[in-house]
This record gives sequence, structure tokens and C-alpha cells, in this order.
Amino acid sequence: MPIYRVSNPNVGRRHLREWYRGILHMVALLFAAVAACAIGLVLLDNSSRPLFAKFVGAVWDGMNLVTTLGDFSPFDQRQKLFMIGTMFVFIGIGGYAVSRLTGILSSDAVMTLRENRAMANLLEKLTAHVVVIGFQAIGQLVASKLRDAGENVVVVERSEESAAQASGLGYLVVQGDAGIDDKVFDRVGLDRARALVVTTQEPDRNVAITLMAHSRNPSLSIAVTGDSSQRGALLHRAGARQVVILDDLVSAALVSHLTPAAKA
Repeated sequence: MPIYRVSNPNVGRRHLREWYRGILHMVALLFAAVAACAIGLVLLDNSSRPLFAKFVGAVWDGMNLVTTLGDFSPFDQRQKLFMIGTMFVFIGIGGYAVSRLTGILSSDAVMTLRENRAMANLLEKLTAHVVVIGFQAIGQLVASKLRDAGENVVVVERSEESAAQASGLGYLVVQGDAGIDDKVFDRVGLDRARALVVTTQEPDRNVAITLMAHSRNPSLSIAVTGDSSQRGALLHRAGARQVVILDDLVSAALVSHLTPAAKA
């Protein structure tokens, strides 16, 4: 499954623009080389043909050299030597074009741009989906249970490694920092989402994400993890509908297991 990478998406566009400029540059070089080849052949042509006929024949030979068609006019010794030099020029132009243009198209930035375009089409079609921010231990369990329940899940991760892991498991993934970059919410379709689950391990980041998400979509159901009751109250004020205090859950689970044993 591809990954949509929010950070610095314009790099790929700049590389593509550079590729288009490179194409124009190569075409201009080829035309210049053909023109130089034609002029040289005309100057070396000692036949009695009219100048226009010499020029047309020279252009024909130059284009044959570019296209490797091979249907050349008869050459004398000087013209053959000139054409050998011209061939080396065209070989140099061709090698330069291949090394420059193919390198741009295969760059990481361009590949990311292509992957983003493919992912954008998938993400734009989503409605009533659930966004899970954070794909560490808790986020992985939440995403798995949601998918098992039949929900469409979009995972948001800023870590390249975790994003790749989620992608490998078949999730739709947007890589970016939801606590800083508001574009992340645009890409996950937060306005069309049904719910948001925030599972990052940074309390301040959880508050920032909750506040940003609630301001974007006040009707969104937001569930978030907290590290204390004080932090939970702050998350509620930021817009969270449900705050899960992990320490409370762990302590309650421990007590529930110990109490029956104590009574026995």
C-alpha cells in the first residue's frame, strides 16, 4: 500500500518542472546540432546543385543521423570526416540526456510525488472513516480492532519506519506531523471522518492534535489517551469526547485480578 507523505511535497513538483525544462533543453540542443551539421555539410558540398537543394540534403542527412535511419546522401572524404565528428557530438548529447533526465524521473522526490497522487485518489473517496494518529503499540492494537470491526482506517504517523510498517500491514497511511502541519488533516479527510483516535506518547502533542482536530471538525468524535486526570480534563476542554487514562486502566485491571484472589 502506498504512503502519502505530507512533508515537502513540492520537491517532486520542482523535479518534474526541472525534467520538463531538461526536455526542452535537449530538444534545443538537438536542433542546434542538426543545424550545425546541415551548415557544415553545405559548406563542404562542392557539387553544382542549387544552394536550396544542398541545404535540404544536408538537413536530411542531419535528421538521419539523429534518428539513426541511415539513408544518407553520398559523402566525399571531407564530409565523412565531418560526419564522424558530428556523430560523437550526438552521442555526447544523447548520453547527457539519458543520464540527466532518467535520474530526475527516478529520484525519491518524484517517486514520492507519484505515490502521493495515487494515494490522494484513494483518500478523497473516503467518508465516515476513522483516523488513528500514532502507530506504536496502542495505535497498532486500536487500528487492528477497528479494521476487524469493519471500519475504514487511516493511520497517521510522522515516523518513516512506523509509517512503512502500517503500510506493509495494508493500512492507508499519511506520513506527517499532525501536531504541527495542518495539511495532514486535509489529506486524511478529517471533515468527512467519523472519529479520531489519538494514541501518541507525548501529552502536549496529544493536546495540540485534539485542539486542532476539534477546531477543524467540531462534530468529530475524538478519543485520546492521557497520562493523568489533570491532563484528561485539559483534553476534554480541547474537544475530546473520551479520554482514556492509561494508568487508571492498568491499575483497575490489576485490582480486578487481585481482588478475587484476596477474597478466596
